[in-house]
Amino acid sequence: MISLKLFAPERGPWARSVYNRALFLYLNSAMSTSAKPVLLSGIQPSGQLTLGNYIGAIRNWVSLQADYDCLFLLVDLHAITARQDPAVLRQRCRDFLSLYIACGIDPQANILCVQSQVPGNSQLAWILNCYTMIGELNRMTQFKDKSRKNSDNINAGLFSYPVLMAADILLYDSALVPVGDDQKQHLELARDVAQRFNGRHGEIFRVPEPFIPPVGARIMGLQTPEAKMSKSDENEGNTIYLLDEPKRIIKKIKRAVTDSGAEVRAAADKPGISNLLSIFAAVSGRTVADLEVDYGSSGYGRFKTDLADAVVAFMEPVQARYRELQADPAYLDGVLAAGARNANARAEAKLRQVHDALGFLL
Repeated sequence: MISLKLFAPERGPWARSVYNRALFLYLNSAMSTSAKPVLLSGIQPSGQLTLGNYIGAIRNWVSLQADYDCLFLLVDLHAITARQDPAVLRQRCRDFLSLYIACGIDPQANILCVQSQVPGNSQLAWILNCYTMIGELNRMTQFKDKSRKNSDNINAGLFSYPVLMAADILLYDSALVPVGDDQKQHLELARDVAQRFNGRHGEIFRVPEPFIPPVGARIMGLQTPEAKMSKSDENEGNTIYLLDEPKRIIKKIKRAVTDSGAEVRAAADKPGISNLLSIFAAVSGRTVADLEVDYGSSGYGRFKTDLADAVVAFMEPVQARYRELQADPAYLDGVLAAGARNANARAEAKLRQVHDALGFLL
């Protein structure tokens, strides 16, 4: 092991330079010894986490954490592309962290941290802005969609959002990034930027690969089953939130859109009942085909009643664990502090490598 005490920073500029180089080599070596590939994912701490977030993302994270070196970010820098109430944003970071852990993410085995507590994310984003073409950003469909929805706040951050996402991914040498259909374009941009930078400066960044979640992980809205369930939906009846009370869950499911006819079966022309079958299968561990056999001709009433009971039972242990964690804010702050320390150590090593390649003074 390299002894960093030999190069104490207070010994002058030359010693600091040697110290910085030794620190970089040590951290880079330490990072490269992990046999597990790095997997990174994150969610904006805005709105409220939904059953769709759990089934489509967080539950996949839980199953992956034993086999990958995982970083799970609360991407608050991304969140401020829309206006946020500061007090609410702070609380949601702690709420989301509590729910991550309550859903099964182990803070001892993974890095859980807030994006803004790792300055390297923003620093690398600026550098990558200089390697991203305007034409590439102009083609981002999510920017076009969000601009239509937020016509009074089309800011530069919203435009360069994919570059910050690329920085999040590349800063930690992520090998795999779980992506849904709405993020595939952003990951492709991250790959292009990494290859462009590497082509000029050598193999600095690992080029990430997409991790495609299992089929059936996409949960749609209860009132608009043609669109994905969203944690920022203005229509609360369209979404089941992880912290919804049982009575509220039951009410939302009983009011969920179904389709013409009364047959419980999944089909392209029955988006409402198909979505409810997907939810039932996800929370019960049964297959859609099995559920179709049990409920096919019994009508929607019994099906919805049993689905509501299954969702309530599924959420109960998560909500109980969430309440325990919320009662211990010191523990939550400790988890975030440890995550920030670990993430910053990795970011520091990668940034020094990038700065060296660019000719910045170290």
